[in-house]
Formats: sequence, structure tokens, C-alpha cells
Amino acid sequence: MPRWLRVGLLGIALLVMMPVIGSVNGYYLEVATQVGIFVALALGLNIVVGLAGLLDLGYVAFFAVGAYTWAIFGSPHANVMFGGGFPLGPTWFYAFLLIGLLVAAGTGILLGLPVLRLRGDYLAIVTLGFGEVIRVLANNLDKPINLTNGPKGITPISRPPVPLGLPYGEYFYFLVLLIVCVVVIVNRRLEDSHIGRAWEAIREDELAAQAMGVPLVHSKLLAFACGASFAGVMGVVFSAKQVFINPESFTFLESIGVLAMVILGGMGSIPGAVLGATVVTVLNLQVLKGFSLWLNELKNAGVTILGYNLADLPTQLEPAKYERMIFGVILVLMMIFRPQGIFPVRRRQRELAPARARVAGAAEP
Repeated sequence: MPRWLRVGLLGIALLVMMPVIGSVNGYYLEVATQVGIFVALALGLNIVVGLAGLLDLGYVAFFAVGAYTWAIFGSPHANVMFGGGFPLGPTWFYAFLLIGLLVAAGTGILLGLPVLRLRGDYLAIVTLGFGEVIRVLANNLDKPINLTNGPKGITPISRPPVPLGLPYGEYFYFLVLLIVCVVVIVNRRLEDSHIGRAWEAIREDELAAQAMGVPLVHSKLLAFACGASFAGVMGVVFSAKQVFINPESFTFLESIGVLAMVILGGMGSIPGAVLGATVVTVLNLQVLKGFSLWLNELKNAGVTILGYNLADLPTQLEPAKYERMIFGVILVLMMIFRPQGIFPVRRRQRELAPARARVAGAAEP
């Protein structure tokens, strides 16, 4: 079966099945929407980290920029600064999808300019600091001019008009799915383009790429801008969907979570980023929380396993509270047993195969 047909059938299945499942239990539709949001974020970071090889630990900052762009102008909070006429009408939301994209892309370029000469750990430290700077600014820009309303956050944020009388849950699901499809297509086109090959050359050997005429400044700035733009668009959607945002929605742990999705799926791999985001998000929102509820039910029922009463377990022992530790263990195991990721690009898989064969040969007596 041709690849385009498989992708098309999967898209049709998602369009038909999830709203039906969501009509039975709206929580599953919410999980699917969250998966779509993080898929777009993972695909954006995959450009920066996976294709261009630029380790960005502050990626959530671009998500925050997009979210606050719509939150400020799509809520009555803007009246504090501009004196009236806000919030903007709900139809402005669609214009702000583009505005959020441009603002986030511009922020990505501003970040890229001072770090062009940095590599590896130094680049990671600077981008980590940038992500924290954006969060701290959002937390403190409530005086002397109240731009973000500080830790109190901004609410209520306008939601877009819903066509065909759809419930908001289904509407945001379809909107996120549409944006994800566009992001996947753009990623695919970029990967096969001249700039995509330039990013891969920079990732493999920056000096050799420069010697072969690859414009490092232009290529790196474009990588930051493209990756940031996807986060900016999803930030606008996120703020409208949640109706409320505050700085605690954009912590360093969110950046680490998105990076874990890219590494788990396979750096540089579009299907890998999609799969990694799906696995991590479902594990976080569904599996760990469900397991915690199930464990609490067993404890309340006084179930005994191997002579030990589960009611005696510490109350803090809930899997959902240790999600970061669990993700860390998963990443360590991935780096040991499958460093190329779950769904690696073919070239990456071929490169690592000889190394694994040498290790296996050396281990034999």
C-alpha cells in the first residue's frame, strides 16, 4: 500500500473515530487534542534539535509567546494598557494564528542571533536561560505596566466562533488535527529541500558544512524561526482552548518533556516525533493517572499482595507524581538499548547498526 494512502486512511480514521469516542467519554477527546498540541511542538523542536543539531532547552518560551500574544488581546486585560475596545472579537482568533506564528518566529530569530557561535552544552545553557527569562518576565510584568498580570494569569480569553454548531471539544480537536497535518506537510517539504540538507550538514559537521558553502548564520536562524513558529501557533490555540493561562504553564519541565518526545521517537524523524509525542502524552495524561487511581482503589479495598497490605503504602507513592522520574528512566534505557529512537530515520539506523555489531562482537568470548 502506498505511503500516501496509509497516511490518508489514518487521517480519515482519526476524523471519524475520535469524535465518536469523545461523544461517549469527552476525556478521551481531550487527551487526543493534547496529543495533537504536543505533536506540533515536538515537530517544531525536531527541526531545531533533530535536523539542525541545535540543542534547545528553552523551547517552551516560544509556546508562551504565542499563548500570551492572543491572551493579551483576546481578553479584557488589554483594556488596562490600551484604555478600551478589548477583547477583540472572536473572529480575530484566526488572524492571531498567523500573528502568533510571526511573533514567535521573530522571537526565535532574536534568540538565534546571540548564540550563533555556540555549540553543544553552551548552546543548551543559553537556551535554557532564555526559556526561564521568558517565564520570569511573564511572572513579573504586572508592574509598572501590567502586561501579563503576573502570577495571577489572564482570564477570560476569547474562544473562536464555532462553525456548524460543534461542541468546543470537537472543534478544538479538528482545529488541532488540521494544524498538525499542515505542520507535518511543512516538515516533510523542509526535510527534502535545500535548507533541510543544509541543516543536516550543519548537524553532522559544522566546519565541513561551512567549507562546502552552507550559510551557517542564515541556516541556523531559519531553523530557530521555523521551530518557534509551530510553537507560536499552538500557543495561540492553547490559550483559547484553556481560557486561562499563567506563567506556571510554561516551565522548564515542559521543554524537557518535549525534548524527551523527540529523543524517544528518534531525532530527525517526523514519524518518530509524532510517535514520541503520542507515547509521552498518553503515558502522562492517561496511563500514569489511571494507574494511580487503580492503585488507590486497591489500597482503599485493603488488598493484600504477597502478605503485604497495600493500605500500608505511603500516600505519596503515586505513579502520577513521579512522571519525570519515569520519563528519565525510559530515556536512559532508550540511550542504552536503542539510541536511534523508536522510529529513526533510515540513515541514522544504518549508521548505528555497525556500532551495535562491533559492541556485540566484542562482548562475545
